[in-house]
Amino acid sequence: MHPGRLALAQLGQSLDGRIATESGHSHYINGLESRMHLHRLRALVDAVVIGAGTACEDDPLLTVRHVSGRQPVRVILDPRGRVPTTLRLLREAPAPTLHLVGEQVNIAPPAADHVTRLRLPLGTDGFDPAAVLEALAARGLKRVLVEGGGITVSRFLEAGVLDRLHLLVAPLLIGSGRPGLAMTPIATLDQARRPVARTFRCGDDTLFDLDLTLTRP
Repeated sequence: MHPGRLALAQLGQSLDGRIATESGHSHYINGLESRMHLHRLRALVDAVVIGAGTACEDDPLLTVRHVSGRQPVRVILDPRGRVPTTLRLLREAPAPTLHLVGEQVNIAPPAADHVTRLRLPLGTDGFDPAAVLEALAARGLKRVLVEGGGITVSRFLEAGVLDRLHLLVAPLLIGSGRPGLAMTPIATLDQARRPVARTFRCGDDTLFDLDLTLTRP
């Protein structure tokens, strides 16, 4: 990993690994203490990143509200320029917003002063996670929280660019729905990732703090 830089991802999920129902409903799988933990993470990083799907479905603000602290730069990964201009991230200005779109996307300029447009090369599966982190670091955003959704976190994890992953697991069984992590299938368990892990209680939830730079024997 890069000295002076930190890439952390966070997912809140049920015991059976779901981050939402099949319809996309996810408010709230985790309890208040877990949401406070997430807001502490936001206050400690330079930028918080979400994908276009999460931006469209949840319409989040990505601000620090449950704890005291500074607001991070809010980053939308929108390789095909599909997020609507009605999103609160693009309309409301409690913190700067960085809108990342593909180089060839034909899209109107940002309508609000707090929004900055940045173009990146577009691959077959969207942006290269390493290129995203490099672009953010070049703007002085070296501590990055990848907050969602599951596809975006999975892509950053599989690319090997994350230092830590926080999984907040709620004592809840959804039974079906959207998975938290969806990665390339493996054939045998000796191919499974075995990061060093610590666990903490967050109210009724359990926080798994996974150090992806270290592997258990």
